[in-house]
Amino acid sequence: MEELNCKIMFTIPVGDGLPIYESVVVTWIVMAVLVLLSIILVRNLKVENPGKKQLALEAGYLFFRNFFYNLLGEHVARYIPYMITIVLYIGLANIMGVFGFVPPTKDMGVTIALALMSIILIEYSGIHQKGTKGWLKSFAEPIPIMLPINILEIGIRPLSLCMRLFGNVLGSYVVMKLVEIICPILLPVPFNLYFDFFDGFIQAYVFVFLTSLFISEAVE
Repeated sequence: MEELNCKIMFTIPVGDGLPIYESVVVTWIVMAVLVLLSIILVRNLKVENPGKKQLALEAGYLFFRNFFYNLLGEHVARYIPYMITIVLYIGLANIMGVFGFVPPTKDMGVTIALALMSIILIEYSGIHQKGTKGWLKSFAEPIPIMLPINILEIGIRPLSLCMRLFGNVLGSYVVMKLVEIICPILLPVPFNLYFDFFDGFIQAYVFVFLTSLFISEAVE
């Protein structure tokens, strides 16, 4: 059961002590990797005769941009940078197990934070598109009797985003630990590649896909 808990790495001496959990430290590592890659990849960019690194970078950006553009549409394309950032963070965070770290998305606090950021963006997009009055009126659509259900959706959406990501990552982590106990040699390798890479990227895709879908519904 100890493996399921998020360990405290160190404590900052502020007040009664501010505990810094393992998920926070790994998140800092993920952030540092993304920032470092951003600095390295955007150096020496050229308008004419770009190199292979620049072509690969542009292809990757266009892939994500076109994917989210098709989901969100032109009128909410301003949110694409946020969506790309989230998919990169979750994708990299989920494969940290390959490098010996515990995925930060195994901590419910991390998934709650991601879900809250997304629901704030979802509701903001609706307010920005419809105005405050139009956003409030949308809770009574398509008929006034739907008002309670539409209000409940504000809490249901982040809950579903949070628990889906947390449950899948935690389940993968538990399965991997069981496999390591049963057969610690060779067998964990293919399972590790599946759960950390394939399943990890699938969970990142599902999270941003649902967020994009909710934004599209909010601005209709």
